[in-house]
Amino acid sequence: MLYLVRHGRPTIDRALPAHEWALDPAGFDDIWALRTSGRLPAHAVWFSSPEPKALATAELLTDGEVGVVEGLREHVRESTDWIEDFDDAVRRAFAVPAAVALPGWEPLERCRDRVVSAAEGILLAHPDVDVVLVGHGTAWTALSAALTGTEPDLERWRALTMPDLLVVEPLRSR
Repeated sequence: MLYLVRHGRPTIDRALPAHEWALDPAGFDDIWALRTSGRLPAHAVWFSSPEPKALATAELLTDGEVGVVEGLREHVRESTDWIEDFDDAVRRAFAVPAAVALPGWEPLERCRDRVVSAAEGILLAHPDVDVVLVGHGTAWTALSAALTGTEPDLERWRALTMPDLLVVEPLRSR
């Protein structure tokens, strides 16, 4: 089974792009609650996006080793401009994945292809064990749709908390 963990709450620093944000210590209790909830597998291999908020979340969730995989990073958004209607911008990215939704954003299809490739490589290398990936909401929404052959669930994306957990059974394992 594949477990997709969305990172904990970040410390928002408008001077930095989101991929450089650290984890907010005020949200550590939420991460600890997920760790002790029984929802994560007792035995699994763990991998994380290299982004600070994701890697710190993974390190709080497990005492085991966490592999860092560049391909698991979030939908790249280099801009530090504050986006008042972030939901609308992400919905536009999903509506036309080949296009740049906003200046400084990568096309969503590039993110999807990168994350799917990374996840499929991990799953192929670990076929008989649960896999936990710690990363990001937009990337996980695109990944879960690709692995299950469904449309991206943007309402589920909007409802994701920090941290949160999606459990996915990829089509190939059914």
